[in-house]
Amino acid sequence: MTVLEDRTQMAEITNEQALDQMFEALEREPFLEGYKIEIVEGAVYMTPQRTNHWDITLGIVEQLRTKYPRQRVLSDVRIDYPGDLNGLCSDVALVAEKAERTKQGGFLCEDVEFVAEVIYRGTGQNDYGPKKAAYATAGVALYLIVDPYQGKCHAYTQPKDGGYHVETNVDFEEEVDLTHTFLGLTFDTSDFARD
Repeated sequence: MTVLEDRTQMAEITNEQALDQMFEALEREPFLEGYKIEIVEGAVYMTPQRTNHWDITLGIVEQLRTKYPRQRVLSDVRIDYPGDLNGLCSDVALVAEKAERTKQGGFLCEDVEFVAEVIYRGTGQNDYGPKKAAYATAGVALYLIVDPYQGKCHAYTQPKDGGYHVETNVDFEEEVDLTHTFLGLTFDTSDFARD
């Protein structure tokens, strides 16, 4: 095969195929347990799953489960999003009621209605930057960032043109009132701990 043929073949690989190859390669490697791996804009990020992070994540899942069935609530499941090589594993995602699994057993980003990310200091810039843009571009109606370093929750709604047009900020100990959104819930943050 010539260099030109090799480059042509590489150019024909879709984002999904490239992400599949990257994740397959990562799965063959022996990594430490307790780390979440995702690909943001083509870069691989490994973040340790700390106790406080999991406690907040579980708190969000438990509150979602008061209204939504278990099959619609996901945690740390890979979903590919718009942009260059975004294989994201959101801390919490809620898929649409009629969402169907892909042939590979996952979901399409178009079926994601809500995402929550709990900030880890080393990768927080992704949650506030490229991941937020990817979620907005995909049309995720509601994006919640829970930041234990700030002691705040940031709720983003009305995605349009790759951004969110409404942001609501709430301190820990207060309720995040999302009853005016499709979610129809209020998140209690009284037991969310700061880092």
